[in-house]
Amino acid sequence: MIHHDQVAEMLYGYAATAAKPTHTSGPGPIPTVIPTPPQYQEIGETGHRTLWVVFALMVLSSGLFSLMSWNVPVSKRLYHVITTLITITASLSYFAMASGHATSFSCSPAKDHHKHVPDVGYTECRQVFWARYVDWAITTPLLLLDLSLLAGIDGAHTLMAVVADVIMVLSGLFASQGNTPTQRWGWYAIGCVSYLFVIWHVALHGARTVTAKGRGVTRLFSSLALFTFVLWTAYPIIWGIADGAHKTTVDTEILIYAVLDILAKPVFGLWLLFSNRALAETNVDVGGWWSHGLGAEGRIRIGDEE
Repeated sequence: MIHHDQVAEMLYGYAATAAKPTHTSGPGPIPTVIPTPPQYQEIGETGHRTLWVVFALMVLSSGLFSLMSWNVPVSKRLYHVITTLITITASLSYFAMASGHATSFSCSPAKDHHKHVPDVGYTECRQVFWARYVDWAITTPLLLLDLSLLAGIDGAHTLMAVVADVIMVLSGLFASQGNTPTQRWGWYAIGCVSYLFVIWHVALHGARTVTAKGRGVTRLFSSLALFTFVLWTAYPIIWGIADGAHKTTVDTEILIYAVLDILAKPVFGLWLLFSNRALAETNVDVGGWWSHGLGAEGRIRIGDEE
């Protein structure tokens, strides 16, 4: 007859034996790998508030630039009109982004790397605000036109700079929608090369032509051009870190672009328009259709030769 103590000893011995690790010649079981669901990088509350704040600042800047043109003759309002159009376009762009209307997701394959199990593939989707590129495709040529008029750059160089600028912006749009590294960084490289042509036609060529306008205008153009192109150089750097490599959050991207846009548009506009008031040499006097329309064309004026 087996006593309770013997039963207890038998159970204890069985448990101890079961607890010991057993050595087998085959490999151990591979842990089950759960597929990683798609990961989304999208705007947060901070990004939403930033977009609305910049929208308000762009609207206020547009109103201020319009008021500054009221006591300026129409023939001398070219800078005012161009600068106001820049901030109006930016206002529309920021309203579209803030309201969530002009946005999409760019998705590309990614992998989680592990030491002891196979890599796990998944899809990474980042929110892209394509309205930003529509904004830049309109406003950056206008900014270049302001600088070209200030420096007295000829039409051929101005046109080439504008075309290179549009190619640069569209390349950034295509890169942001790329699904593979080849697409993203290929278009990015094309945009950077186009940017070099913009610098050549406006900054370098303009530095030569502006000297004919005197020391004051030369100093103003040099300051505005340096200010503008330093800011513009920051844009592709931020794009490479954010949209390209996905190393920052969408909110951080929005904050940085917001600061750059405020400096490149309202601050640039205020600087140019106040300087235009102080320096008569900066005026661009446009007559004819711009100032008087076509109503007086074809009339016979007293004293005109027949």
